[in-house]
Amino acid sequence: MPDQSIPEARTPALDESASETAPTVEGLTRRKLLGTAGATGLVLGAAGGAVGYAAQPAAATPLTSLGAGQVMFHGKHQPGITEGLQARGHLVAFDLTAGAGRKEAATLLRRWSETARRLMAGEATAHDDTDVARDAGPSSLTITFGFGHSFFGRTGLEKQRPASLDPLPAFSSDHLDTKRSDGDLWVQIGANDALVAFHALRAIQKDTGSAARVRWQMNGFNRSPGATAHPMTARNLMGQIDGTRNPKPTDSDFDQRIFVAGSDEAGSNDPATNDPAWMANGSYAVVRRIRMLLDDWEQLSLTAQENVIGRHKSDGAALSGGTETTAMDLEKTDSKGNLVVPINAHARITRPDQNGGAALLRRPFSYHDGFDADGVPDAGLLFICWQADPLRGFVPVQRKLDRGDALSQFIRHEASGLFAVPGGAAEGEYVGQRLLEG
Repeated sequence: MPDQSIPEARTPALDESASETAPTVEGLTRRKLLGTAGATGLVLGAAGGAVGYAAQPAAATPLTSLGAGQVMFHGKHQPGITEGLQARGHLVAFDLTAGAGRKEAATLLRRWSETARRLMAGEATAHDDTDVARDAGPSSLTITFGFGHSFFGRTGLEKQRPASLDPLPAFSSDHLDTKRSDGDLWVQIGANDALVAFHALRAIQKDTGSAARVRWQMNGFNRSPGATAHPMTARNLMGQIDGTRNPKPTDSDFDQRIFVAGSDEAGSNDPATNDPAWMANGSYAVVRRIRMLLDDWEQLSLTAQENVIGRHKSDGAALSGGTETTAMDLEKTDSKGNLVVPINAHARITRPDQNGGAALLRRPFSYHDGFDADGVPDAGLLFICWQADPLRGFVPVQRKLDRGDALSQFIRHEASGLFAVPGGAAEGEYVGQRLLEG
């Protein structure tokens, strides 16, 4: 992410000579308000009456460029997958209500898509906007929609359910809360401003009406863009640089690993994965709430922490030497003949070349939900990974981690979900239209 400095905010002085024809704050859109500050003053007259007027800002200089970032809603792929990490995130799953089926789901996705399009452009919602984000720009807002395994039975679309959406197998590290797992529909919201993100969450929830109810909802965060002297890989709540080996859109096989291939001219299934045609250009999201046992982790020495991960905490470089991006030497030994990168180090086990080439695009948020009664922090990672096929992506990697990852004793998987995320909506379409109207 580009480094962005944020000047100190200034409060413009009230201009008591403002003319009656000056534009009022009420006549400005969210986009026009970006980077300006307005105020409405009250002047007490001789008779004690209050007279209101629209004050003019001292200068129309933007306070920051952070809010100006905009991601397009329409496109080949849905937003919120390949974009960089965002400062604030909300994950929410819904279940369709009794009596709601395919027709109601189509109406809901059409409404959601229009709301997402408007909010991502920095506009207000079509109806009953709460004004929470009135003063802000789009702030790189993204809203992403997906379907859970149960959605297809509830809508009579079982024949269109992808085989890749079969439930994930059980793992030994699982301590899953079923009430905070799965769901018919899944929405991922991300933005670089907390109020913009909350505004989107509230708008999506209000849009459901009587068609669906919230099953679970989680809140996350990342470092804000511009918080470091130069762009760098993010750190998690353990203090470790996290995401060094993430696939990059510039990789020659990126699309093949992350997105479902497009259908042929006849609209048949993808022959490689047997994915239905409506999933063309889509992806599969695995969502895991991973609690970090921070009190136990922080009792380890720095050396012990680095051996668990297999990388230096300071700069993310592999213990075998070099920089963060230097390839890890798995065979390097020390003077005593011991492997420099321990055999059970997390970074060793998760390497794609140690897992048949399995690649995951990790795009997580950290979370902190307070403290338990005994003062233990309820904090960790809202792990989100994207892949063209979870059976060839997440599942083999997690199985290998299950068998001997040194990090496993310091984390606990407490919630899980797998969602089919269709390709992006073209102009005039809504997300999932090919499924729901096909």
